[in-house]
Amino acid sequence: MKIAVAGSSGRMGRTVIEAVKSDSSLELGAAFDIGSDPAVAATCDVLIDFTRPEGTLAHLKHARAMVIGTTGFSSSQKKSVEEAARRIPIVMAANFAVGVNAVYKLAESAARILGDSYDVEIIEAHHRHKVDAPSGTALKIGEVLAKALHRELGGVARHGREGDTGERPAKEIGFHAIRGGDIVGEHTVLFAGAGERVEITVRSQSRMTYAAGAVRAAKWLPGKPAGLYDMFDVLGLK
Repeated sequence: MKIAVAGSSGRMGRTVIEAVKSDSSLELGAAFDIGSDPAVAATCDVLIDFTRPEGTLAHLKHARAMVIGTTGFSSSQKKSVEEAARRIPIVMAANFAVGVNAVYKLAESAARILGDSYDVEIIEAHHRHKVDAPSGTALKIGEVLAKALHRELGGVARHGREGDTGERPAKEIGFHAIRGGDIVGEHTVLFAGAGERVEITVRSQSRMTYAAGAVRAAKWLPGKPAGLYDMFDVLGLK
């Protein structure tokens, strides 16, 4: 099975290449970066892409199947990915780490158990070079929680606080982004109730956790019909 990797000189691109090379069942068929011809992706079975939204959208036209770890898409850009998924199979996830996907499920279960009696806050931390905030993973956690609590995330999300904010609305879901140093990725879901606090935390100590999950998704894709999948599909969590 031949894998193509976009963004080959980036942090994640280099890690994905390492993960592909360490798997004897895979062959690195192509690796390209900005300025290179992405058409080489068409010679491979699956393209793994952790780049920027504009680059990912440009690469879609060349891929036979695709694993997308890029975050920061606008609503219109997400629609472009959905349109591409009508002709090729795509696994797209805010985070490919298996542990993080376990946190999605744990947070969902906790939200259903604890309900509206607990205030919900999401705290995430990443390295100083990350360009989008909140992280795609934090937003995904927010979506999971909002669905479990029967809320519309757009109407209850609160990104940071400053000044005289007034009393916290009961159904608000708070987001807080920390950026600094070389933090790979940390996410905490905080449920604060009267007399107790429940926290669910995952800390990624290496980008290899993301790369390994992306490779797992790539190996799952062949033979799948065109469509837009996520890591819950890959891990059988649906």
